[in-house]
Amino acid sequence: MKTLTSRNNPKIKQARLLRQRKQRDASGLFVVEGIHHVGEAVQAGAEIAYLIYAPQHLTSDFARQLIQEQEQRGLECLAVEQEVFDSLAEKENPQGLLAVVHQPQARLESLNPANCPWVVAVVSPQDPGNIGAILRSIDAVGASALILLDNSADPYQSSAVRASMGAIFWYPLVHTSFADFSAWAQHHQYTLIGTSAHGSLDYRFISPLTLPLVLLLGSERQGLSPEQAARCQQVVRLPMSGRVTSLNLAVAAGVMLYIIQDKIKR
Repeated sequence: MKTLTSRNNPKIKQARLLRQRKQRDASGLFVVEGIHHVGEAVQAGAEIAYLIYAPQHLTSDFARQLIQEQEQRGLECLAVEQEVFDSLAEKENPQGLLAVVHQPQARLESLNPANCPWVVAVVSPQDPGNIGAILRSIDAVGASALILLDNSADPYQSSAVRASMGAIFWYPLVHTSFADFSAWAQHHQYTLIGTSAHGSLDYRFISPLTLPLVLLLGSERQGLSPEQAARCQQVVRLPMSGRVTSLNLAVAAGVMLYIIQDKIKR
């Protein structure tokens, strides 16, 4: 096994550049760091371009076996010196394994009530960590997909990937405009449940729901606009008893997803 010692190897340089969104957008690639996350990518069948690992960091038998299996399948697996890997890692005390992965290319037209009966849509989320956390909640309740509307943060930024805990590899992730989303939802007869501090309905009084449906969340700063709220069949509020006026976006999404799970008629 040859161990790379130079930070100027083309693959090493590419992985480092993928910290920048413009490089991720241009190449269609992103970096997945950590044993659990890389393992989830492999198990989900994600299209992996190559692996990079530092033998000195690796203490996990699972990780060693994963690398061996991927090498046997013909995937390029680059062993590097510890200091080279540390120059790529964003986490302290890195686990010694990362993958460069092709971004999935899910399209809105591919989603429908048959394959995605329960969808979450978010207008202009700006915190990548919230995107990842919402994907994690989607997985927890058995929802189907995430749609990012209008000007969104990058779901393939490292904090989003980490926060998803691997869910990003298992669920369709689509970026589109609110206008196209609205037309799609109307065409497929999705019920839209919106959330807003000004919603007319307390979450405790939501009536039983039927699929297909979309939970529609506004941006962290502005929430749903009046025009977006008007598109919903119900607009629900989460009452606030303290001094703060709203919940974190990902927290609100998690609360609403569990409420909806309880209200869906099976």
